[in-house]
Amino acid sequence: MEHPGFFERAGPFSLTEILKHIDADPASDVDQAVEIRDVKTLDDAGVGDISFLDNPKYVSQFKDTSATACLVGKRFADHAPERTALLICSQPYRSFAQALTLFYPSALLTRAAENSQTEGAPGIDPSAELEDDVRVEPGAIIGREARIGSGTTIAAGAVIGYRVHIGRNCYIGPNASITHALIGNNVILHAGVCVGQDGFGFAMGPQGHLKVPQIGRVIIQDGVEIGANTTVDRGAIRDTIIGEGTKIDNLVQIGHNVTIGRHCVIVAQTGISGSTVLEDFVAMGGQCGVVGHVRIGMGAQIAATSNVNSDVPPGARWGGTPAKPVKQWFREITILKKLSQQSGGDRKAKDAAD
Repeated sequence: MEHPGFFERAGPFSLTEILKHIDADPASDVDQAVEIRDVKTLDDAGVGDISFLDNPKYVSQFKDTSATACLVGKRFADHAPERTALLICSQPYRSFAQALTLFYPSALLTRAAENSQTEGAPGIDPSAELEDDVRVEPGAIIGREARIGSGTTIAAGAVIGYRVHIGRNCYIGPNASITHALIGNNVILHAGVCVGQDGFGFAMGPQGHLKVPQIGRVIIQDGVEIGANTTVDRGAIRDTIIGEGTKIDNLVQIGHNVTIGRHCVIVAQTGISGSTVLEDFVAMGGQCGVVGHVRIGMGAQIAATSNVNSDVPPGARWGGTPAKPVKQWFREITILKKLSQQSGGDRKAKDAAD
């Protein structure tokens, strides 16, 4: 059964209607009567969709996009495909936020349980579907149209949100909060885990910080385990994905649109910024930080307390701030140690001479 989605989409809207709600000007050849039905990323957009470009890293996707219209700054306009109508913006990301708000006004607020219980078990909405042998402990809330597979335990105080699907033989720990998520089988989410809340999306500018609606989901595949008080933001447009068998420690932050491959290991207090990709079997030590929009290759290992600000090749071992190949990092540390010792020795000799 296909999931019905978490947010209702308004529209379609003509470009004329859209331009009334966003800060943008149409290029001279734009047919403003064209109708737009949805907002998509450059690589997912097709006929009837509007997208945006604000990061030069995605110019290649812009050149190949099938979007009917695109919000773009003047500096990138020459790279547009002929079939795409251009809406020129001084702040494309802000205009994108305005367009998303037009199409998905309800996405500005997280859809939690939306419990309409009138009868049945306490805390369980009558529209929720629970297979046999589901255990719901006291104080747990099962929201409207949620579905939970057999053998799963929902511990005390947990909240299972509107239309959330949870597979079989899972454990959802005390006071966990699960919204806008689809969860596979044999998944363990420990106490206080928060999944599916808004990603940190704001179009910043001199007018203030405009909230960007987050219309994606969180997909957690089979056999994943997530430690206490870890947070996993839902995607902005595409999904946040955690691959099969991945193990995540306590107090980890996973930003919106992050894709984590299969059988990765992520240790406590690590933060992964939005739209980062971890390929399969990546291992990250404690207190690592990763900037957005980078890729860490398959089997790579990142040493504890490192900060990754560029792509990491498959199989590499990196460490440091900024992170770099471990051998280079160790050489730099050794050289700095020797320079420090030499400086200290020179200072002692000068003091003795004086």
